[in-house]
Amino acid sequence: MRVRIEHTTSFVYDEAIVEAYTELRLRPLDGAGQHCAAFRITTDPIGVRVRSFRDHLGNEIHHFDVLEPHDRLDVTATSEVLTPVSYVDTERLPGMLELHDYRSRTSYVPLSDEVRAFAAEHAGTGTEAERATRLSQAIHREFTYETGVTDVHTGADEVLAIRRGVCQDFAHMLLAACRCSGIACRYVSGYLYDPSLDGDNAASHAWVDVLDEARGWISLDPTHDREQTEAYVRVAVGRDYEDVPPTRGVFKGVAHETLAVRVVVTPG
Repeated sequence: MRVRIEHTTSFVYDEAIVEAYTELRLRPLDGAGQHCAAFRITTDPIGVRVRSFRDHLGNEIHHFDVLEPHDRLDVTATSEVLTPVSYVDTERLPGMLELHDYRSRTSYVPLSDEVRAFAAEHAGTGTEAERATRLSQAIHREFTYETGVTDVHTGADEVLAIRRGVCQDFAHMLLAACRCSGIACRYVSGYLYDPSLDGDNAASHAWVDVLDEARGWISLDPTHDREQTEAYVRVAVGRDYEDVPPTRGVFKGVAHETLAVRVVVTPG
């Protein structure tokens, strides 16, 4: 499937700031059947010099400085991506240090007694893929998708307590349950095209890769109770959301920042 994404982020300040440094994780990944055919970043005002580097997990990170005083900056990332019918990645298996990271607790993924009890109740026996799929199904079945009840800092233990949240919360809950079951897994950030919507067809999405000894990496979406399909566009992977935020930055000044995001995903 060919997909076009336009992701616009507006940084607005109630008074001028200076010396702003911003990182972007918005370029779709290449590999495992996905190919980013085109990618560009534009800014308003123009003239911002954007550079890039690749982190140790294979994510491409763009970054820029704005040293002049400003009270608004719009950044638009436009991508054209070819996606595979299904996802299975056997090309790059993790090393020992990555495996340790993908099995360990983080601030978003605490391996608490409550999460362990949930995992023990639902994982069952079988391969890593079979156990992870049952955990994903249980989250989809027992948790309610609801906006406004969590925020970007909510961890899996809080999500388990209220059993509500959004895709980021469901992904963190699945990561925690899998890691409590000894299954290596990683957070995936990206986009999901939904043809049932008009105009702004999609938004940023989050799901989970699970490492199966026989199949390699497989990709599960507990929000929609399915494996990754051609409607998904992968942008970055990490231990949790902390590794893959779409934007991150600092600036000098005392202004209050307001961040607005608009994402449009259309078939190419």
